[in-house]
Amino acid sequence: MQINDVAKIILNTREGGSVCLLPHRLDCVAALSPGLMAYEAEGKSTSYLAIDEGVMVKTGTDVLVSSRNAFCGDDLATLHELVQKQFIDLSADEQKSRLTSKKFEGALLSRLVEFSHEHG
Repeated sequence: MQINDVAKIILNTREGGSVCLLPHRLDCVAALSPGLMAYEAEGKSTSYLAIDEGVMVKTGTDVLVSSRNAFCGDDLATLHELVQKQFIDLSADEQKSRLTSKKFEGALLSRLVEFSHEHG
């Protein structure tokens, strides 16, 4: 899904905090935790996405979010319930699989940051 003319994005990082992205913020990369992402397109009300774990990359005015699962909607209670059921309450096997993926994602993010500093 592509959304144009977004003025602000608020998302949750794996480090335990929320991040607000504005168009002129410095480029960054963040690992995302399951939760709600809010965004405001120019001239429109706030919209919401329930997202699974993922990665966010901001370069210039482009923000790319990659997630295994995402659901959009306007009813925050329904989306919050969906996050609880679909993304947080996982089986033991799924948790082990995701832990392995997190390790790979963390290593990839570290390499990207190092590469960016070396060639930036």
